[in-house]
Amino acid sequence: MAKNWAIAIGINQYNNLQHLNYAKLDALAMRDWFEKEVRFDRVFLFTEDSIAIPTSPPIPTQPTYANLRRFLRANFEKPLLAPGDNLWFFFAGHGCRSADRDYLMLMDSDPGDVEHTAIPVDFVTQRLRRSGADNVVLFLDACRDEGSRRGEGIGEEHQGVVTFYSCSPSQRSYEIEQLQHGSFTQALLDGLRIAGEGNCATVERLERYLQWRVPTINQTHRKTPQHPYAIAEPATKLHLILLPDYATLHDIATMKLDAYQAEVKKEWELARQLWIRVNVAARGSDMQAIEAFSRIPQRLRESSVPPKNPEVITLPRGNRSVVSEPAPTAHQAGLQVFQFEIVKVNASGQEVKRDTSKAQYFTEDLGNDVSLEMIAIPSGKFLMGSPSEEGSNYEKPQHEVTVQSFLMSKYSVTQAQWKRVAALPKVNLDLEADPSYFKGDKRPVEQVSWNNAVEFCDRLSKYTNKQYRLPSEAEWEYACRAGTTTPFHFGETITTELANYCGDYTYASEPKGKNRRETIEVGSFPPNAFGLYDMHGNVLEWCQDTWHNSYKGAPRDGSAWMNNDNQYCILRGGSWINDPVDCRSASRYDNGWTKRGNFNCLIGFRVVCAVGRTL
Repeated sequence: MAKNWAIAIGINQYNNLQHLNYAKLDALAMRDWFEKEVRFDRVFLFTEDSIAIPTSPPIPTQPTYANLRRFLRANFEKPLLAPGDNLWFFFAGHGCRSADRDYLMLMDSDPGDVEHTAIPVDFVTQRLRRSGADNVVLFLDACRDEGSRRGEGIGEEHQGVVTFYSCSPSQRSYEIEQLQHGSFTQALLDGLRIAGEGNCATVERLERYLQWRVPTINQTHRKTPQHPYAIAEPATKLHLILLPDYATLHDIATMKLDAYQAEVKKEWELARQLWIRVNVAARGSDMQAIEAFSRIPQRLRESSVPPKNPEVITLPRGNRSVVSEPAPTAHQAGLQVFQFEIVKVNASGQEVKRDTSKAQYFTEDLGNDVSLEMIAIPSGKFLMGSPSEEGSNYEKPQHEVTVQSFLMSKYSVTQAQWKRVAALPKVNLDLEADPSYFKGDKRPVEQVSWNNAVEFCDRLSKYTNKQYRLPSEAEWEYACRAGTTTPFHFGETITTELANYCGDYTYASEPKGKNRRETIEVGSFPPNAFGLYDMHGNVLEWCQDTWHNSYKGAPRDGSAWMNNDNQYCILRGGSWINDPVDCRSASRYDNGWTKRGNFNCLIGFRVVCAVGRTL
């Protein structure tokens, strides 16, 4: 059985900094949650009047520089925990950044001599990792001072751990008098207590909840926004299961895939850690994990002396369509022009601007009175991914990408279009004529696997003598943004009058909206500036690319980023069931290409066709 330890620190009284009101209460509340609600094995509390740790000699727990440094040094010099165990670290108090390092400010820290009187977060993580636990999670409710701060706020990546930050480096973390807590700590406790559907059992889901809940609390209590976020190192730890009792089968399956991928990359220690987490979540009874515990040592032995016929772990592969893409020119495509209105809203969801725009397109006749409208997307450059204060680690680093012109379908592929193409001669795979759960010729087709979407493109290419394919992830985001840099092409937020998503949740300060609980006909809302409809919500859309946990090393020419050892491909745009945060221009999902996937009636796609330089 996995062990669970925690450290909770809350500092109200500072010798050289402004006092705080509720940091101690935050630490006490977290201590109570650790001890009484999830029954951690050991909890160490550091406040102004906490009792000493009963060692020989006892270790004082007043959170001064000397006391905390001694505690971390003396108690975590030798491994006391084991792989699969958890060690959580909670800090409520002042924090700052100096000389490119994050620091926690203690009772006696001197803001004029941070390097010698404050504890570097890197030192904390290094000592905690010596505990032997491979799951070290930090919650830093810092940057709380209301006055001036020395240096920037904290918020960097720390090796080998998951770190939750209460706000971006440019923001303050607020205390709420009516709650007697910091807004981050209150949101954290709220999220950790959610059971059943919508729980925060994984790092990724807890981060999403905090990104919604903290701004909501601040808005309610008339504080300026603060945007919490998490950084995981390695990025696979975003899938880490924090609360095994609440984990779903999908959570476990996702960690299994991460473990397999680590084995493929020969990252044996990471693979072992992930399989341990899988087995803990499965209460020690997962046969695939048990088999991995035997397999990994064997792989390690084999890697030291290469065998004559090495056996490798392979993951299921789909048939991939590789095309040279001879492109029709604008003249060959017979482009026409249509006009439309584009809408902009503010953070409250109020319309602030409405303009008329136009775009070029051509119509592909599919026969039987079914057509496919393709919009001309001009070439250009854009920043792909989300900025530091928005989104998850999966969407970073933000980077410039140059995209060549192409044509993209005006709408997600409809059921009428799917039925027509599914009736064309087979290229590689059989296609089900009517796979969708929600029926309607003008609704998007769903319950479509990546392989089947590629087969659709192959049949369409053969029928039209043009080269159709799925968009690259860069092309999709470029087309979605349509020249914008805001979270949505509509502006700072969206509403259910502009997109089909779960209106029970909000993104900024807009009111809650409708929860339609199904797809709706394509083109029901205004398009973006390129003339593309439903880029936010309705159905998730397949891209060509395979999944990568970040954009480190991503191509910058708009091409698809492929890894044939990875069976998961990219989904974009959010769906009718998703919260608005999941429908942003930068938001990204992954799912398996060889099956319909875990989301079934949430998944559709749209197609692209290359064009000549004359566009």
